[in-house]
Amino acid sequence: MTSTAVDIVRQFWTLMQSNDFAAVATVLAPDFVLEWPQTKERIRGAERFVRVNAEYPAHGRWDFAIHRIVGDERDAVSDVGITDSVLRARAISFFETVDGRVRRIVEYWPEPYEPPANRAHLVERMA
Repeated sequence: MTSTAVDIVRQFWTLMQSNDFAAVATVLAPDFVLEWPQTKERIRGAERFVRVNAEYPAHGRWDFAIHRIVGDERDAVSDVGITDSVLRARAISFFETVDGRVRRIVEYWPEPYEPPANRAHLVERMA
């Protein structure tokens, strides 16, 4: 049975949840690239991906909560909540897969902000 991009991305996040970032490299293609457009950074290769995650100054184990993954045979998008028990973030990640592995991720880390007061009468606040 052939894995879809959604299957591969689910496996990626399951491996990330283990906090064994070297294990995540098993689902990365040889020409893997991760891009963070907001900071204009690019990470090439599984080795650098592993090091970036392992060297990030965390307050504890990383926990990844998948909110949603959508996609097709080759491409998928995930919406994932991420915390180390102090930092709380959300990542929207666009995945390109090839031969059962992740070739490319373009990832956005949106910053939460307080809504403008001028629309308070039109919206309800979410928890």
